[in-house]
Amino acid sequence: MTLHEAVEADDAAAVARLIEAGAPLEARDGDGRTALLVATRRDAVAIARRLIDAGADVNAKDAIADTPFLYAGAEGRNAILRAILATGRADLADTNRYGGTALIPAAHHGHPETVRMLLAAGVDVDHVNDLGWTALLEAVILGDGGPVYREIVGLLVDAGADRAIADRDGVTPLEHARRRGYEAIAARLSQP
Repeated sequence: MTLHEAVEADDAAAVARLIEAGAPLEARDGDGRTALLVATRRDAVAIARRLIDAGADVNAKDAIADTPFLYAGAEGRNAILRAILATGRADLADTNRYGGTALIPAAHHGHPETVRMLLAAGVDVDHVNDLGWTALLEAVILGDGGPVYREIVGLLVDAGADRAIADRDGVTPLEHARRRGYEAIAARLSQP
């Protein structure tokens, strides 16, 4: 059994045995994923922690530029993200295939606790991705204006997000919020 097979089978005991036997932590599957990225995608927390503790690379990119760190952030895999951040090895400036840091999809996908963790870790609140959007723009444009996105916008604003950064059409987060009828978000963005 390979390390990848053990992770796919959710067999923590086999993962532990394979690590002890010296299985290569950075071996790749057909999609370029390491065992840690597979564990992160499966939200296999205990297995991911074991791999992280063994020294698995939290920044190893797969064929589509995902890493364990980026994926945990994007998808709100908070237990795994905490373990990754605790190592001090996460590349906070790393970007995904869209040129975005972990914070941008975390905001877009509606993960306020993840946003909080990434901001506390020091991820750039104003990073602009290849689409020309910041985390704040994504939270407004791709969110639904509901309580989760109101919380995320508040977190980003409280962290000092530059509300004047507009999209490529020159539209600010405030104007997007107004156009979508997100009154509470527009009010928050209008506060000094």
